[in-house]
Amino acid sequence: MALPAAAQDRVKVEWWFAHGGRLGEIVQELVTNFNNSQDKYQVVAVHKGNYEENMAAMVAAYRVGQQPTIIQAAERGFMTMLNSGAIVPVPELLEQQGHDVDWDDFIAPVSGFYLVDGVPAALPFNSSTPIFWYNRDKFKEAGFEAPGETWQEVEKQLYAIKEKGISNCSMALANDFFWSLIENYAAIHDQPYGTLANGFDGLGTEFIFNKSPLLVGQLERLSKWMDDGVLQLAGQGLAPEQLFTSGTCATYVASTAAHAAISSGAQFDWSAAFLPHEEGVEPKNSTIGGGGLWVLKGKSDDEYAGAAAFIDFIASPETQVWWSKQTGYVPVTNAAYDELKSEGYFEENPTREIAILQLTRGEPTESSRGFRFGNHNQSMQILVEEIQGVWTGQKSPQEALDNAARRGNEILRQYEQLHAGQ
Repeated sequence: MALPAAAQDRVKVEWWFAHGGRLGEIVQELVTNFNNSQDKYQVVAVHKGNYEENMAAMVAAYRVGQQPTIIQAAERGFMTMLNSGAIVPVPELLEQQGHDVDWDDFIAPVSGFYLVDGVPAALPFNSSTPIFWYNRDKFKEAGFEAPGETWQEVEKQLYAIKEKGISNCSMALANDFFWSLIENYAAIHDQPYGTLANGFDGLGTEFIFNKSPLLVGQLERLSKWMDDGVLQLAGQGLAPEQLFTSGTCATYVASTAAHAAISSGAQFDWSAAFLPHEEGVEPKNSTIGGGGLWVLKGKSDDEYAGAAAFIDFIASPETQVWWSKQTGYVPVTNAAYDELKSEGYFEENPTREIAILQLTRGEPTESSRGFRFGNHNQSMQILVEEIQGVWTGQKSPQEALDNAARRGNEILRQYEQLHAGQ
């Protein structure tokens, strides 16, 4: 369809994003809101698939000069984007285009992940952290008001729900369990995942998650739950989220961004809680997931002006409040968080604040700040592959983690050699 004349006169700014489903619809609403707020620029949002597909499409397009102006990249793609030689740092762009963004107002655990030399290399956009979702109806039927604070308490509850015949599935295993139940478990329990502050202090980092008795014990626990039918994988054609929203499974550990789907899809009394921790442990903060917005080289001054205006629009408190309400993602600025608190939003919607409170719990340490590993997607896929061997009984949890660390370290050394001196 041809654009109206007024739209045709605007500078077009292409943005490739990775959200599908309900979140993808909200992204398009966000773009419409920006396009309607001014008459100079027309942001065109293009869905290129999930994060990995979006990144692959961008790399291919960049090689032939057909890249978009803005790309949404997952947090685990941080090092790939940073060292690509293909980006224009967002603070530099905004300053050049006359936009004054207060980076100190960004919520520290969110912006801290993206900081390079004191300023973010990308705009934190859809920032999330995993939380513990549960079916309150099933918990009450089993005699529980809410999930316990510790894994030991939660385990008793999950087995009771199954043994009492309340549900054949006590927990659905999320597709991103490596993030919610392994990586964030390490952060919350202050367990080193890699050397050199989980990669923040240099490319020479090595994976050491296999040397943590707590992490090995976590995988042993999950394996036992799987064997006992307490923890279940989604079947062919089913999403884990559907197992929860349909009422089939009683609990689900997943991103706070699941608010968008659960609030519209679950036909029962649901709620959420902090992620559990081990008995006798003072829990630390969880780490962020989601993605950031990066600006790519090779575009016109007009397109950069439009990109800067769009990013400034997204960072505004008004947009952040709207975005957080619509999606469940955390607001990335204190100004937006304060506005939500002042209007009583969290009193009416207490599960929406869990992620922020969990992210800001305690002072981040080298082990809880986050993960900066080169080619992190590849090492993550190796971890998932090895753990699948645990689910099928082919490997012990220790063996799987040893293999994942060894193979992952080969990936890290390849990345280090490729980017040495940067």
